[in-house]
Amino acid sequence: MEDNRFVVSTVEGECKKNGIHMGANIISRPLRSSLETVERGVTNAQPDTWLHDAGWRRKRSLAQLTREALPRMENYRNSKRALKRPSLGELHGDHLITEEEEKTQNPRDTKSPTPAGGIKLGWIQGVLIPCLLNIWGVMLFLRISWVVSQAGIGWSLVIIALSAVVCVITTLSMSAICTNGEVKGGGIYYIISRSLGPEFGASVGIIFAFANAVAASMNTIGFCDSMNHLLKSLDLQIIDNSYNDVRIIGAIALFVMCVICAVGMDWESKAQNFLIAIIVGAIVDFVVGAVMGPKSNLEVAEGFVGLSTSTFVENFNSDFKYSEGMEQNFFSVFAIFFPSVTGIQAGANISGDLKDPASAIPKGTLLALLISMVSYAMMVLFTGAAALRDASGNITDLVISNGTVTNYSAVSQCANSTLFPCKYGMHVDFEIMQLMSAWGPFIYAGCWAATLSTALTNLLSVPRLIQALGVDRIYPGLIFFSKPYGRHGEAYRGYVLTFLVSLLFLLIAKLNAIAPLISNFYLASYALINFCTFHAALVRPLGWRPTFKYYNVWVSLAGFLMCVGIMLLISWIMSLVTIAIFFTLYLIVHYRNPDVNWGSSTQAQMYKTALSSAHNLARTGEHVKNYWPQLLVLGGRAHARPPLVDLGSLITKAGSLMIIGDISKEKLSYKVCSARARADNEWLQERKVRAFCSLVHGFNFEQGARALIQATGVGKLAPNVLLMGYKSDWTTASSEDLVAYFNVLHTAFENRLAVAIVRVRGGLDYGAAGGGEEGAGSLTVTSSGSGELHVRRSDALIMHADSDLDIHTGSSVKNNLPNILTLSTSRSFTITDAKDIKDKKKKDKRPTDMHRQIIYNAANGIELSKDQLTQMSIFKRKQESGTVDVWWLYDDGGLTILLPYIISQRSAWGNCKLRIFALANRLNEMELEERNMANLLSKFRIDYSSLTMVQDITEPPQAETKALFDETIKKFTSDSAAPECRISETELTTLSGKTNRQLRLRELLLANSRDSRLIVMSLPMPRKGSVSAPLYMAWLEMMSRDLPPMLFVRGNHTSVLTFYS
Repeated sequence: MEDNRFVVSTVEGECKKNGIHMGANIISRPLRSSLETVERGVTNAQPDTWLHDAGWRRKRSLAQLTREALPRMENYRNSKRALKRPSLGELHGDHLITEEEEKTQNPRDTKSPTPAGGIKLGWIQGVLIPCLLNIWGVMLFLRISWVVSQAGIGWSLVIIALSAVVCVITTLSMSAICTNGEVKGGGIYYIISRSLGPEFGASVGIIFAFANAVAASMNTIGFCDSMNHLLKSLDLQIIDNSYNDVRIIGAIALFVMCVICAVGMDWESKAQNFLIAIIVGAIVDFVVGAVMGPKSNLEVAEGFVGLSTSTFVENFNSDFKYSEGMEQNFFSVFAIFFPSVTGIQAGANISGDLKDPASAIPKGTLLALLISMVSYAMMVLFTGAAALRDASGNITDLVISNGTVTNYSAVSQCANSTLFPCKYGMHVDFEIMQLMSAWGPFIYAGCWAATLSTALTNLLSVPRLIQALGVDRIYPGLIFFSKPYGRHGEAYRGYVLTFLVSLLFLLIAKLNAIAPLISNFYLASYALINFCTFHAALVRPLGWRPTFKYYNVWVSLAGFLMCVGIMLLISWIMSLVTIAIFFTLYLIVHYRNPDVNWGSSTQAQMYKTALSSAHNLARTGEHVKNYWPQLLVLGGRAHARPPLVDLGSLITKAGSLMIIGDISKEKLSYKVCSARARADNEWLQERKVRAFCSLVHGFNFEQGARALIQATGVGKLAPNVLLMGYKSDWTTASSEDLVAYFNVLHTAFENRLAVAIVRVRGGLDYGAAGGGEEGAGSLTVTSSGSGELHVRRSDALIMHADSDLDIHTGSSVKNNLPNILTLSTSRSFTITDAKDIKDKKKKDKRPTDMHRQIIYNAANGIELSKDQLTQMSIFKRKQESGTVDVWWLYDDGGLTILLPYIISQRSAWGNCKLRIFALANRLNEMELEERNMANLLSKFRIDYSSLTMVQDITEPPQAETKALFDETIKKFTSDSAAPECRISETELTTLSGKTNRQLRLRELLLANSRDSRLIVMSLPMPRKGSVSAPLYMAWLEMMSRDLPPMLFVRGNHTSVLTFYS
């Protein structure tokens, strides 16, 4: 805990309860213990004590007695308010890990989609009222009567019930997600992205934000229609009392509402309270008016006949007619009604502004849904029981006796007339509810409040969603619109974008044309919410612990399927468009691959799937047709031997396993191991190599290699090929190192692993150029005629140099990249320093050959020529036309021919053809031997350009070759050689025949494969107890010296090729 923290304790004399002091409050300052002060080098430390009133007994707090942290909420926060518990290294006594280093190793994500501070709302003000305002929208007063006229009372109730089922299931799913941890700003986007990952969340977030912006325009159009009706009744108009008036009034209304939302939550909340009161009053006004009945005969002629069973029965069944430019049916009417119940997400949209989102969202949303569905059903019943579908509006059609209407059936006869169509009734009069109310003007006020409040809620949610997307940097184009302004961090630019989108759709000016458009978007969002809960509940990661228990995994799945099914039934074309938009947005995020880790259920599913697949694979028998070389690459640090790693990646690519083994003699701390693992993984990722790194430390090379061979992998996902570099310094290395290298081969064969050894001109080890163990430092470039040019970098950066890239010191360097020079091709590139350009021109105006004279100096002074850098990328770059020569001398199961075939199939080596060299068994049957080998290769379906049968392998080598061999082993045949590395005369004599064959192979290689791009050759078998380490290495030396890159291969003599189907 921090030194300046004061603790409030309670002590009451000697009274204790369960070991805890009870009584008055005492403020005390925990001091470090004596041992800790000594360890930290603090001198003259004050004794540990408590400051308290006289007469109290001195006690120590728990914080003074132990370094352990108590379980507190602040230790688990991902914010700046979070406290930092002691690390395991601190408690364990690892004094090498300082506090600053721990912060560097474990940085906390302090980003929050919503700015800190601002007004926080309760569940009534923040969820219940916004949900009611969003649900009680344009349909409540302008389209509920039209829905009844088309679908009838019965089917209208079915539409409401179906909408309610969808919304209730979605609310239950949403409540489960919202109560599974803190919900921050962003609403639907935050919920889905943290549950299913950024791809799903961002895609649905964009669709949902668009739907809300269009819904705002739809409700504004409803307000404008009502306003036009009022102006028409007063014989007033702006232009035409039609679509143009809607556009003018709507644009002004949208602008004013955006200003209200941008002013802040306080103003918006006050406006909501006023609007909800008007809507409730208007509903009451309508119910009272329906109960009271018509106030004049004119109202009866216009279709309001009062509550009656006959009217209820007449309006109970459906009467689908041609309306709004199309023949209506159940799902078309449902599509127009459904946006009126899409307000359940209103609380989740402003979840960042709620005091307690986890409890407020389920409580407020479910109650709002119950109230709104009951009110809609009540409106359907009263409207269907008191109003006619069609009415002429002519009093003369009424039968009146003593001032009382006795028969009004003739009023509806206009429905069958084409000359005099009906002008009133629920089918054509969208303002009939104003006619049915006790006081007509109040319905206007209620309609305006309902439409404007829903539009206001939609306009309020869109900028917050845009801001959340921008803060998470999912779509770069939205970052500009997410900038916060003011004390409350409002996204004013987001309001401008929302206004423009809503204004664009407002220009359509047709309410029923917009409603089906956004129904699919809302249904798609609700489908993903249900799928989130289903997926999380099915996978059940340990982090899935929602406090809301009233959900079910299969109910959520049913909700998902129901939403998708309704989408297709409403309009399969719009559904396909919606799905296409969703997947386009999904692929954009997937391609960008944002660097986020939110612990989504897809990650948990990935782990479970991988684990299940590994178990299933372990129980599945191996088959030669499914064989893949799984490599254990003894490459040390990943960046230390780029050619070795690149060759392994060339073989495995994305279809097989590659593990890079790193062996350290020194015992490393956890900090160093973590740093090495991060650096290696970043280097592999930057180089696009799919591999795992495995580090063992505290072992010598032989012990570490044995540990890796025996323990690396799990189940069938274990290496079956050991790939290692050729020990080019074997003649100068210590006897222990030479024997250890040789023994690793024996260990591999003992564990039935195949072995591959690669030798490249100039060697494989470029670890010294990485800048040391930590990889820090600078890269210096020198060229003839110029001074030193320095490209500086911090410890956390690297210089990534592509072949044709012009690098300047002033340019930015990408963060978190490995500290190693990486080349992708062999072409040259220049590194310049802006401040030295003028001086360089003055000092040397002579043309220089940068291809040959440029020299690269690592931070530790190691110089690398261009040729050496080219060799570093020999297996990475695109190869020109050439050959891969395969010397398949001995049958090892087919691995010697399979590996070069795999390499030749890669795009970088696609221009290289295979040439096969094989030994002939009988000299007098050369033609038969060649035909048999060709037939074998044909059955294996191995494409090759030529086949050569080697017949003079038993010929004695030339004297020059023999002399070179004798010179090579001279050191190891003298008496001064170490006993374990001495080549005895007996050994030389016994193995003279085998030695001569290796020497003869050298001559054949020089004669046939000197110009090839790669040579793959059978590895001589090091028989235990028969051949010594120096003699065996001398064989390899003779066969690979002064030749192109050489890959020695020896399979484990189990078939890896088959000609059976």
